[in-house]
Amino acid sequence: MAEPLHELSAPTLVGLYRRREVSPVEVARSVLGHVERWEQYVHALYLLRPDQVMQQARASEARWLRGEPQGLIDGVPVTIKDNIATKGDPTPLGTAATELVPATADAPPAARVREHGGVVLAKTTMPDYGMLSSGLSSFHKLSRNPWDLAKTPGGSSAGAGSAAAAGYGPLHIGTDIGGSLRLPAGWCGIFTLKPSLGRVPIDPPYIGRAAGPMTRTVEDAALFMQVLSGADDRDSMSLPPQDIAWSAFDRGAEKLRGLRIGLLLEAGCGLAVEPEVRAAIERAAMILERAGAVVAPLKPFMTQGMLDGMDHFWRMRSHVDMRTLAPEVKARVLPYIQQWADSAAGMTGEAVYRAFHQFHLTRVAAVNACRPFDYVVSPVSPVPAPAAELPSATNDPLRPLEHIGFTVPFNMSEQPAASINCGYTSGGLPIGLQIVGKRFDDLGVLQVARAFEIVREPQRPWPLPPSEAIHHVD
Repeated sequence: MAEPLHELSAPTLVGLYRRREVSPVEVARSVLGHVERWEQYVHALYLLRPDQVMQQARASEARWLRGEPQGLIDGVPVTIKDNIATKGDPTPLGTAATELVPATADAPPAARVREHGGVVLAKTTMPDYGMLSSGLSSFHKLSRNPWDLAKTPGGSSAGAGSAAAAGYGPLHIGTDIGGSLRLPAGWCGIFTLKPSLGRVPIDPPYIGRAAGPMTRTVEDAALFMQVLSGADDRDSMSLPPQDIAWSAFDRGAEKLRGLRIGLLLEAGCGLAVEPEVRAAIERAAMILERAGAVVAPLKPFMTQGMLDGMDHFWRMRSHVDMRTLAPEVKARVLPYIQQWADSAAGMTGEAVYRAFHQFHLTRVAAVNACRPFDYVVSPVSPVPAPAAELPSATNDPLRPLEHIGFTVPFNMSEQPAASINCGYTSGGLPIGLQIVGKRFDDLGVLQVARAFEIVREPQRPWPLPPSEAIHHVD
């Protein structure tokens, strides 16, 4: 049986369009039909407007029929995270406290998608202000993990992770300031690349904040990076435009031969790594060794003080932001977020400074720890996906970041870091392997991830909507 159109990769779709074997209109219909079967269970999308999707698809079809495609992903379905502005649409930031005012312009990632002809399927859900690693939101419906609807997809790119795993087309955009691309990728079994800071321009820019592709395959992410890495001077932290050979992402398993890879099995802070997660990462390291890499242990370099300092600074930032809200508006924010932010009310100026200084200490520690190695691998998260209803893995607003000890340092060090599936728990939940490169080596991280994708253990079939899964078993 031929693979359904909504399951096909972006390069495959572009090739089919070029040969006039498939139309963007057919693909849009397939994706919309699949969304209709899944969305009632996972609640991944915001602003799903089928008429607008079909209008974009028909315009793309006309361009292909003229032999004048607009760009690299003309006619390919794309989802865009809630907090990435799209012109004419409100940007609720996942919270009922936001005034729904139409955006006046596309943010850089959305602008690049439109310039390259991508068909914007919908926006994707996120938690309040992006400050949770879950799909819990005071504005959106609770997002769930397609692998197990009782579990969270992760966050804050919750809907994007869920949409990619559920098969809502090949390309999805998320953002990440402490793990918000990699955590949902790890817990949903998909691939993502958190690029070097500034590689993908974003507006507004912020310390450690990156936008990146969320896809099922490394190939899709490599194509999407050609689109997303286009220049945009609205990002004051963006890197100079660089001609990177993204199409050379596939160097095969040979890429691994002789590489020095550091194996980080303990974060040095936060939650302990669960045995099933540790076992999966150790198996991945053995696979890398068998393929010719030289794997050596890497001692933890993070401290609880670093993690707590960043947490406390972010609390103060959110506390200051929420003080501008009228009491009745602030009351709409998730109580967990309110309690977390309000806990910073008594911090002194010295305490805020000391908290902020932990960002720099984390950056220096991460760079120094990675220096002896070409790449570093670790768990994405110390635990598998928690329950969907939990705001965080600990469910404690005074210990909210205990699960990001492996991911957050590489936001602060500005290094590229990917998540790729490397196994499953006994309950069938995906386990993510983080692959980290030196600053600016985004292509190298993609190449190592592609090599691992080739040599890793066989993957389980993607989850099906509950009704189809029952029929499939019968």
